[in-house]
Amino acid sequence: MSDGESGTGTARSGRTGRRPGNTDTRTAILEAARIRFADAGFDKTSIRAIAGDADVDPALVHHYFGTKQQLFAAAVDFPVDPDSTLSQVDDAPLDELGATIVRAVVTVWDSPAGPGIVAMVRSMLGGGGEMSLARSFLLQVVLERVRGRIATAEDDGRARVSLVAAQMVGVLTARKIIGVEPLASMPIETVVAAVGPSVQRYLTGDLDVPLRTGR
Repeated sequence: MSDGESGTGTARSGRTGRRPGNTDTRTAILEAARIRFADAGFDKTSIRAIAGDADVDPALVHHYFGTKQQLFAAAVDFPVDPDSTLSQVDDAPLDELGATIVRAVVTVWDSPAGPGIVAMVRSMLGGGGEMSLARSFLLQVVLERVRGRIATAEDDGRARVSLVAAQMVGVLTARKIIGVEPLASMPIETVVAAVGPSVQRYLTGDLDVPLRTGR
């Protein structure tokens, strides 16, 4: 049974004794979600389990946060809804995936949400328990969504998306943290033209290295 189904079923059952929706409920759900995601990871955490920890009906979790992915984003205080960016990846033709990723990501960096993302990356590079949760979000949600587009029976895509992540973190560091010119001032489409082909090669090109991770 899916999380969505469990939430609906609980709402219909008319269970009593659960915390009603109020201003404290959202905070309780977020605290429970942070603990669950940190302990069990994204895949092994369910909306029903988080609801139980927060002493609320699963339907309330969906009401406040929507999907499990959106709840994870809220739990790590991700500055933007990742769906708005990842949906562009989902819709892009496979041979345009590299340019699409660079354009979508750099556009977010250059938006009002950019400083929040830069702050998150700085903290992730510095370590810490809370940032471990943010790293898990990027690995298990963001990169996994990209990996799903390129994985094949012969190549699970994990090595490829890790190379893409390294490329994009490097661009972010040079463009937004260190301020290396002229990259720091390049128009977005110039960055796309320069970096997109490299990202595309990582995703779908011949890398001439062993790619299966054995996981």
